Amino acid sequence: MKMPKLLHPGDLVAITAASGPCDPAKLAIGVKIIENLGLKVQVMPSCYARHDYLAGTDALRLSNLHEAFAAKEVCAIFMARGGYGAARLLPHLNYALIRQNPKPLIGFSDVTALHIAINQNCGLITFHGPMPATAFEPDALTIASLCNNIFASSTTPLHPPPTTTIVSGKAEGILTGGNLSVIAASLGTPYEIKTRGRILFLEEIQESPYRVDRLLLQLQQAGKLNDAAGIILGDFSPETLETLSTAIKEIIIPENKPTIANLPCGHTTPNITLPLGGWAKINAEASMESAHQLEIHAHPEILGVHKQS
Repeated sequence: MKMPKLLHPGDLVAITAASGPCDPAKLAIGVKIIENLGLKVQVMPSCYARHDYLAGTDALRLSNLHEAFAAKEVCAIFMARGGYGAARLLPHLNYALIRQNPKPLIGFSDVTALHIAINQNCGLITFHGPMPATAFEPDALTIASLCNNIFASSTTPLHPPPTTTIVSGKAEGILTGGNLSVIAASLGTPYEIKTRGRILFLEEIQESPYRVDRLLLQLQQAGKLNDAAGIILGDFSPETLETLSTAIKEIIIPENKPTIANLPCGHTTPNITLPLGGWAKINAEASMESAHQLEIHAHPEILGVHKQS
């Protein structure tokens, strides 16, 4: 997996939409937050477009994404928001262009489709992180985690809340995953997620317990949970470990993979940034809560946050 060249203050970043249409007020707030990080911002036309439930036509969203990767002056790409639509672009993505112009791609939710496709087809690390046209809350942990991942020199201390052990044990491997619904929708397509020997991260929003059960069962029956080396459960708001206890006890735990939960990542505040394609280590003890159960690096030989100038 290749780490893209990371950012420096004053760099130009593009914001583009691959999924749902943007709320102009939220977008303006998000642009200001990114500018406050010391970056220049270029907003692509798709962020102002609407095609029913999409941010413009497939052709517009695709061309804007390609333009952002191709532009030499653009150093990173923030996806504007999630919703739906990224998977419609996958058959038409210019993967050669992306491989030739590696740069950080940041987003979550529906952007999971892009993360999986780019990780697996381009061997490029991407970042599961906050998006400017969502409820982008500039809390200390969200901002520190984002900066530590995408800037070449950032050493802001991180103090994440403790995770919870679901299945004890140790595991390590390439980190993959994202939104549970999008991952399940990838099954049976050319863009199906690969989990063999990997650490699988899952998060979801506004899905009732039986729907989460059904989605997890789909992953289980497709062999994706059994293939994984370990599992990380992020935010499932408004559901909690208690409301999801049946699915966890009857689907996750029987797989006997080292599993931790309550990682503050996904549709939540704070929303920490994860380098998908990076190397993750789970070190979970039974009945233990700890902020040190998870380490994520850009490469197995690198300890700490990866930096590349």
